[in-house]
Amino acid sequence: MTAETDHDLSREPVAAQEPSPRSGSIALVLLVATGLVAVAVGLMTLGRAQAQPYILGILAVLAMIGLFNLFAFAAGIIRFVDRNLDDPVMGRIADHAFDGLAVTDPRGHVVYSNAAYLTLTGAAGPQDVRPVERVFIGNPDVSEAVFRLLKAAREGKRQQEEVRISGQDGSQGRWLRMRVRPLGTGKREAKYAVWSISDITRDRERQEDVFQELQHAIEYLDHAPCGFFSVNPAGELAYVNATLANWLDYDLAEIGSGGLRLADIVSGDGTSLLSSIVAVPGEVKTEVFDIDLRMRTGKTMPVRLYHKLAFGADGAPGPSRTLVISRARDERSDPDRAAEVRFMRFFDHTPMAIATVDRGGNVVRANARYAKLAQGLGLDSASKSIFRAINARDRHLVIAAINQAAEGQADIAPVEVALEGTKERWGQFFVTPVDAAENDAEAAIVHMLETTERRALENQINQSQKMETVGQLAGGIAHDFNNVLSAIMMANDFLLNAHKPTDPSFQDIMQIKQNATRAATLVRQLLAFSRRQTLRPQVLDLGDALSDLTMLLRRLIGEKVKLDLIHGRDLWPVKVDVSQFEQVIVNLAVNARDAMPDGGKLIIRTANVATEEAGRLAYKGMPAADYVRIEVADTGTGIPADIRDKIFEPFFSTKEVGKGTGLGLSTVYGIVKQTGGFIYVDSEPGHGTSFHIFLPRHHAEPEVQIEQPAAASVATNGAAKEAVPAAVEAKSRTDLTGQGTILLVEDEEGLRALNARGLRSRGYTVVEAENGVEAMEVLEEQSGAIDLVVSDVVMPEMDGPTLLKAMREKNPDIRFIFVSGYAEDAFEKSLPEGQQFDFLPKPFTLSQLVAAVKETMTKQG
Repeated sequence: MTAETDHDLSREPVAAQEPSPRSGSIALVLLVATGLVAVAVGLMTLGRAQAQPYILGILAVLAMIGLFNLFAFAAGIIRFVDRNLDDPVMGRIADHAFDGLAVTDPRGHVVYSNAAYLTLTGAAGPQDVRPVERVFIGNPDVSEAVFRLLKAAREGKRQQEEVRISGQDGSQGRWLRMRVRPLGTGKREAKYAVWSISDITRDRERQEDVFQELQHAIEYLDHAPCGFFSVNPAGELAYVNATLANWLDYDLAEIGSGGLRLADIVSGDGTSLLSSIVAVPGEVKTEVFDIDLRMRTGKTMPVRLYHKLAFGADGAPGPSRTLVISRARDERSDPDRAAEVRFMRFFDHTPMAIATVDRGGNVVRANARYAKLAQGLGLDSASKSIFRAINARDRHLVIAAINQAAEGQADIAPVEVALEGTKERWGQFFVTPVDAAENDAEAAIVHMLETTERRALENQINQSQKMETVGQLAGGIAHDFNNVLSAIMMANDFLLNAHKPTDPSFQDIMQIKQNATRAATLVRQLLAFSRRQTLRPQVLDLGDALSDLTMLLRRLIGEKVKLDLIHGRDLWPVKVDVSQFEQVIVNLAVNARDAMPDGGKLIIRTANVATEEAGRLAYKGMPAADYVRIEVADTGTGIPADIRDKIFEPFFSTKEVGKGTGLGLSTVYGIVKQTGGFIYVDSEPGHGTSFHIFLPRHHAEPEVQIEQPAAASVATNGAAKEAVPAAVEAKSRTDLTGQGTILLVEDEEGLRALNARGLRSRGYTVVEAENGVEAMEVLEEQSGAIDLVVSDVVMPEMDGPTLLKAMREKNPDIRFIFVSGYAEDAFEKSLPEGQQFDFLPKPFTLSQLVAAVKETMTKQG
């Protein structure tokens, strides 16, 4: 602010008046009192009559003196002042202070001012002193500041303002700092205001000089022929000079606003090099780096950095100071330097980590990729021993390779070792010797390529192949078991028909039946894992299906476990086998219950997952598409990481012997996979387990779907639509007898004999054949008198599908029922289009067989 005053501030300062000394003591008061008493006693000796005029005279004189003092005190001529206020030391401090001081009363009158105040306000003497607002009332800029000061004084607050007073006659102006505060904290003292005025012109001039010098320094740095930048510990660019900004094609305003980080202007892994300096508390280090900087356009330029970094007493790095020298010109002017630049660019931008080491494995030099690897492994810097990057169990392999290189041996075989760190990581090391004549400090060059992803992919492929092999083995075993179980169950039915419930052996026969049924269940689980079981898919609303399971699940998990069922809104339909889907949920719920022996919470949550969201999930092997997700989560003990990849393998179980078959999760895996879905597990020991099932969204087909009969349905275009359900035995207690000639083709002699016996017991004529070739001969002998063919699928010489083709060529209307321990999916692709057949999965009971035969025989050809 500037203002002109009505007074010349260049006048000589007026000296403050010396305070008049005040005298007075108690002795004088006592002396006067003693004199008055003596006069009174003397007058009493004269007698009353003679003393009266004198007494009246003395009283009159005293009255006049008292009255005069009263008038003088009222007029302010006489004042009663505390002697402490007349302390000469305190008075001189205020009177001769460098800052101007003044005290105003509640009406704004100046009741005190020192010599400096008179000088700064241009007062000729104490009688000419004026308050601050009257001194600067003529200047509008200064008056605004004075107004704020006056407001603060009235409110009893503190306030400070700095104003510039323009000089008169072209003289240089001055800067004044004005303050105001209340005199004290008491009610009466708070009404008085203490004003102070300081001349801060010289301070302002010094600040302006420093600012100008700083501006010049910044200007020199900005336009220096080399670049410069500073990076704070957070990796943000705190300062970039104009030269470097121009090289990188950036706007200085954009950089100054905190819009860039070091990683934005450094190409490749160069940032790791700059952050690889070993921290030494209290020291300042300068390192030289040859890296590439990235321009705003994406192009790169080679530079040499002189990177200076200071560390605090605690080892924490401070802001860096980095000088940047462009080496782009070297490529054109100096061939030797151009070769050096090209080498450094190759060295730093190679995808392999490269380091030179001495005989003890200490890193002498390293590229940016190695620095990044060291930081990823949690190492302090690239200058540490290379052995620290290798897991202790494999460290001897690299030590041996470096020793061979140090002895000058060539063609050292690469070694693949586990890297150090919390996560499993692998690296392949290639070690080559260094010519001893070139550098005695370096013994070997080590190239390292991280192979973590490659090994993970190999493990995934191996696991997939192992699961497929196990699945094929399980399917083959299940097929053989189904043949055995079919014979057992068929013979068991004959025994049950021949014995009454009152017979002593009846209970033993029932026990055989129950165990055979249990064995059939285990076989179905094996087929589920191998994805060769028979499925009867139908369009399903998962919300309704899970709601129907709620009561069953609550009984299974018990009272200690709380069940929460959270349905997603507007769930898409899916096409699954209802019974198999229920088995999946039940198996997962039982496993969750067993993982929470002390109780907990089981949460089943459903939700739609759109294609975009599925792509973001990035689950391995799951393509982006529309899915319905079923999440089964518990708060149990969790699954250790070392066995998490084995839980879907058959016969693998963490339960005690006798408390699980190890087929539960493998069955879940097989059912989900056969349905076209995916299943993944997230688990952490002590924090529970979550299974995520993704079932593909079902899109309704435009044509009308014709419902197939429940017992056995016809397959068209090479697909068996429905298998005869196992419940057909309980379905009908009606007459299952019939008439007609049946050709029974089965390579298992014992099973064929039992099946033929059972069909004959129901009134059918049965002709037997051991394989497809023999069946064709029987067909020719019977001259078309065969009404139905019941054939196994897998047989020597001629299998079932081949037999179907050959018989349909001779008799297109012949009826067919395939029986097999495999699912129909195992052979449907080998059938020609348009063929029709029914399918009965093994093992089956006598009632199921005759029911399937009668239903097929009653169909219209």
